[in-house]
Amino acid sequence: MLSARIRLDREFVRSTIDDRLFGSFIEHLGRAVYGGIYEPGHPTADRDGFRGDVLGLVRELAVPLVRYPGGNYVSAFNWEDSVGPVPDRPRRLDLAWRSVEPNTVGLDEFARWARKAGSEVMVALNLGTRGIDAARNLVEYCNHPGGSRWSDLRRTHGTAEPHGFKVWCLGNEMDGPWQVGHKTADEYGRLAWEVAKALKLFDPTLQLVACGSSHSRMPTFPDWEATVLDHCYESVDFISLHSYFKNHEDDLPTFLGESVEMDRFIRTVIGTVDFVKARKRSRRTVNLSFDEWNVWFHSENADKSVAPWTVGPPLLEDIYTFEDALVVGCCLITLLRHAERVRIACLAQLVNVIAPIMTATGGPAWRQTIFYPFLHASAFGRGEVLETLVKSPVYENRKHGEVPYLEAIATLNRAAGELVIFAVNRSPAEPLVLEGTIAGFAGLSVHEHLVLSHADRKAANTREHPDAVVPGRLDVTRLEGEALTTRLPPLSWNVIRLRTGDRG
Repeated sequence: MLSARIRLDREFVRSTIDDRLFGSFIEHLGRAVYGGIYEPGHPTADRDGFRGDVLGLVRELAVPLVRYPGGNYVSAFNWEDSVGPVPDRPRRLDLAWRSVEPNTVGLDEFARWARKAGSEVMVALNLGTRGIDAARNLVEYCNHPGGSRWSDLRRTHGTAEPHGFKVWCLGNEMDGPWQVGHKTADEYGRLAWEVAKALKLFDPTLQLVACGSSHSRMPTFPDWEATVLDHCYESVDFISLHSYFKNHEDDLPTFLGESVEMDRFIRTVIGTVDFVKARKRSRRTVNLSFDEWNVWFHSENADKSVAPWTVGPPLLEDIYTFEDALVVGCCLITLLRHAERVRIACLAQLVNVIAPIMTATGGPAWRQTIFYPFLHASAFGRGEVLETLVKSPVYENRKHGEVPYLEAIATLNRAAGELVIFAVNRSPAEPLVLEGTIAGFAGLSVHEHLVLSHADRKAANTREHPDAVVPGRLDVTRLEGEALTTRLPPLSWNVIRLRTGDRG
C-alpha cells in the first residue's frame, strides 16, 4: 500500500483564486452551437431556441466566463455577418472547419445565452484576415451606450444596453501555420500592440489577451512569447496558453502524467513573461490565460469521414472515459497550483465538441465523465489556494520523468468556512494512505469525502448509460486535532471537504 503526506497551514496562502479559472469555451465548430446550445423545436428549448436542459447543466457547472466565437473559426470571421435581422445574414463557408455557418446565432444572441447561463463573454477578435478597424468597430458595437455609428446600429438591432464585454482575445493561435492569416511573431506582436492601443483608448479598463504559443511543442516556443511581448508588453494583460492531452498509445502511466507537462509549460511561460518584464524594467505584471485545455484525441479518426460544407456537423465529439476524467482532475489541480499567475482558464469546449456536456438532437443531454472533476473544482475550489506541501512516492516515466502518485492541492473559502483538499491517486493498483497535518484552524471537522472511481478505466457515460461513471461518497476520512488520515482508492479523483468552524 502506498502512503503520502501533506502539510497545510491557514496562514500560508499561496494565492487568491480568480473565479474565471473555471471558464469554458464555445466555438462555431461542429455541434457546439447548432445542436448544442441552440436547437429550436427541442422539447426544452426557450423562445430564443436555446436548449433548457443544456443551460441547466451549464449553470450546474457555474461557468463564470465563456470564450467565443473561436478558436480557429475566428481568424476568418466577419463579425458584421452575425448581427442584424437573421434573414438578412449571409451564409458563409468556414475554412477552419470546412463547415457552413448560417449566422443564425450571432453576437447578440450569444450574449443573451450567456446571461441566461450566468456567464461573462470573453470575445476573440479576428486578427487573421482583419485588423485594427474591425476590432475597434466591434468593441464600439458591443460596449458603447449609444450616439455613435456602431453603437446605434446595435440599438437598431434591438439591444439597447451595451453588452459591456471586458475581456478580449487579440486573435487565436497566430503562430500556427494552419491558421488563416498566420503571422510571424514580429508581424503579430506589432499588430497586437496597435489593436491593443486602439482598444485601450476606447476603454483603458478592458482586459486584453495576446496570443501565446499554440502548444509547448511548437518549434517557436518560447521565443514566440518573448518576441510578441517585446512589442506589446505594456498594453496587454494576459498571454494565452493552449494544451490538449492525448493517449494514442494507450499508455496509462504517461497519460496520467500529462499534468506534469502542463506544469512545466506554465512555469516556462511565467519565466519568459517575467524575463521580458525585467528587460523592459516594467512595473506591470502580465498574467496567463490558459484559454484552451482538455483531453482531445478520441474523435480524430471519425472526423476524417465527416462530409464538408454542412451546418453543425458532428466534429470533435470525444466520448470521455474514466481515465480521461482523472487527467482532467490532475490538470485542474495544476491550474489551482498556479492560480497566482493563471487568472483565466477555459476548458475547451463546453457542449458536444470535446466537452463535458453531450446532447442528442431532439433527445437528452448528459454529463460526460470529465463533467464531475470540473464541477467539483468549480463548486468547491473558490477563495484561496493554500501552500500545499506534498511528500509522495513517485514512478519513473519515459516522457515525464518522475511522476508523483499523489497529485494534490488545498483551497480555503473563508466566506463559506470550508477547507477543501483535491487529490488524485495515480496508482492503478494500490490505494494510497494520505496523512495530513493541518495547522491554524479551530473547530475543524470532516464534512464529506467525494470520490470518482471505477473498476473499468475505459468506462464512459453515454446516451444509453448516462450514469455509468458518477461520484460517490467515502467514509474513510478521520481528523484528530491537526492530524488527518484518509485512504484514496486506486485511480481516483477525491474531494475532501472540511468545515473550518469559523468564517472570515
